[in-house]
Amino acid sequence: MLALLLVALAGGCSRSPQPSTSAAPASAVQITVNNGGPVVITSSAAEFQVLPSGYIQASLTKDGKKLTLDDSEPGETPDSNSATSATKGTTFAWDFSSAKISDATGKMGRGRQVQIPGHAADPAQHALQANLVVEVYDDFPNVAFSTVQYKNTGADDFKLDQVIAQRHRFNSHQVKAAPYEMWSFQGASREWGEDEMLKLKPGFSRRNDLGAMVKGGYGGGIPVAAFWTGSVGEAIGHVETVPLTVSLPVNVGADSRVNASLVIPANATLKPGETFSTPKTFVSIYTGDFYNPLRQWSTLLGKEGWELPKPSNEAYNVSWCGWGYEFNVTPAQMVGTIPKLKEMGIKWATLDDRWFDTYGDWNPRKDTFPGDSIKKMVDDFHAQGEMAQLWWLPLGVEDGQGKWESHKYIVSQVVKDHPDWLIQDKDGKHARITRDLAALCPAVPEVQSYYKKLTEKFIRDWGFDGSKLDNIYSVPMCYNPAHHHKSPQDSVNAMADVYKTIYQTTRAIKPESVTQSCPCGTPPSLAWLPYMDQAVTADPVGGVQVRRRIKMYKALLGPEAAVYGDHVELSAMTRAGASWKEHGQDFASTVATGGVVGTKFVWPDPGPKFKNVSLTSEKDAHWKKWIDIYNHKMLSKGTFLNLYTYGYDFPEAYAIEKDGKMYYGFFAPDAHVWRGELELRGLQPGTYRVFDYASGKDLGSVEASAEKIAKLKTEFSQSLLLEVSK
Repeated sequence: MLALLLVALAGGCSRSPQPSTSAAPASAVQITVNNGGPVVITSSAAEFQVLPSGYIQASLTKDGKKLTLDDSEPGETPDSNSATSATKGTTFAWDFSSAKISDATGKMGRGRQVQIPGHAADPAQHALQANLVVEVYDDFPNVAFSTVQYKNTGADDFKLDQVIAQRHRFNSHQVKAAPYEMWSFQGASREWGEDEMLKLKPGFSRRNDLGAMVKGGYGGGIPVAAFWTGSVGEAIGHVETVPLTVSLPVNVGADSRVNASLVIPANATLKPGETFSTPKTFVSIYTGDFYNPLRQWSTLLGKEGWELPKPSNEAYNVSWCGWGYEFNVTPAQMVGTIPKLKEMGIKWATLDDRWFDTYGDWNPRKDTFPGDSIKKMVDDFHAQGEMAQLWWLPLGVEDGQGKWESHKYIVSQVVKDHPDWLIQDKDGKHARITRDLAALCPAVPEVQSYYKKLTEKFIRDWGFDGSKLDNIYSVPMCYNPAHHHKSPQDSVNAMADVYKTIYQTTRAIKPESVTQSCPCGTPPSLAWLPYMDQAVTADPVGGVQVRRRIKMYKALLGPEAAVYGDHVELSAMTRAGASWKEHGQDFASTVATGGVVGTKFVWPDPGPKFKNVSLTSEKDAHWKKWIDIYNHKMLSKGTFLNLYTYGYDFPEAYAIEKDGKMYYGFFAPDAHVWRGELELRGLQPGTYRVFDYASGKDLGSVEASAEKIAKLKTEFSQSLLLEVSK
């Protein structure tokens, strides 16, 4: 019983120590155990100490110094691990004299590990024993992994409500009292438009629930919380390849320290002799901003079997979306745009929301796409050398309940035919997802087959060249007894299988297809992240979010990932009553960061309703200029280089290497002119020509040497985009 619960919670993450292999070279990691603590683990890049309290402190060794964010004043450090039973917290007394050191070998390479036994500090709970395992590997010297096994050694059942891992308390060490400088990345999918990268302030608090769906239909997320200053950063999270339902709460306390941890809902009753194991968690210590820990997290998941596919070549081409016409777009409006697309060098056209009759059935609307008009529309695009993409939302179905602005919900045919496929909540009701829809359970094999057939219809039968999968977050836990789940978490974990089916089926039919996945307004989910060609900045609220999210995806998916900057109209947004006015023209934020350009203009003039996105003659020239720059430079295929620290290097800066040249994008604070010297980092010694490729101006030359970074004295407003060549 408990073993099944453990597998459901942690994706089978229970681990036993690996035996040492005498033939393998010795690890460079050194471990020293002091009676009474601490345990000191030293690698080529860092030092990790397990303090007497159980707190895991990370320090970066750099230039003969130890840099850390951990605030570890004597007598004040909390235990990094604890458990809760019947709302009563349990900390542990750790027996350092019985610690065991051994080799750690396996997927991560060579390393060393230490096991430290402990028991509940409360005498009334001494039956609860713990075994803390901390591992450090040669190939990842700045990361300490930890797991804890909790065992009931008593004669009675022990109720384990939740456990906490990787509890940390951070301080910038610049100023002991607020305010002080510290930035944070928090990967939870919580709320549309919310910043995932933010400067922490006194009183800040966020739960950061991950995995299963949360209020509002969001959910999923990246299980990483990262913190950084100008000199050092730390990150915590887990490296399981399934979307565990956990949380990464972050708050700034009254003492101005930052508190963070990983909270795991155990909901387990340990019978005598039974064990509960935590997921494999980590703390990493690094320099720079959120890019470094996210890039490393992705690499670590690759070691655990997570595979990221290479985008198709077509994923880098400019895209136009019919969403400018909103819900009632017609084939005539879509096809009527083709001459302008060809004139501008735009390769893709996306048929967006509400071309269909009902969520779940996905048949063309009879009033706007009668007969075979949708297939004929695709044929018309192909005849003109254009590619076509189809918008849809997997797993969501209409069950006669709920509502959304697009149309009145009915009961979709798939629900009539297969009501047993639906996700049910604890009360036996149809669980709700985004857009107030019911959902098919992805853990049901027949549901996975259903989405394979739908994909074949869209790609093979109708001829579309890919999918825009939109409003995709997570799904609720499923309590439908007809599904015989081992755990309600099965539905959340199986979401990946549906997106894998869609992606692989599409690629099999059309190898140069593009599957785009959009978690509107939030970070993505690790469940479906490996099953797409193109990420998207997901309804960014302005150019700042465009730039930060492109950098986030370059970290998660690789420095040459195809990341759609979304409609350029989203690069400037203002609220008009209950809605947003989208009037952006900031192509630079996408181009300079290596994103893929996109737009949703309407053309020719459709009337006052679409005034904000109408392609006026003034816009036409601006759009042509930037799309031409994008198509000629194609920086989205270049290598993103993380040379600047967000929040600490000014002005905000990005760098890309492509075809032997360096490209830089600098961004001034809103409504300000920036004056000074720009550091052109990453240049090898030599003399370089500097060219402003946005304005077409030659800015002279700069010199780089082994001792000196090249600098350019200049001034600019909004943005400055540079091409630097020898």
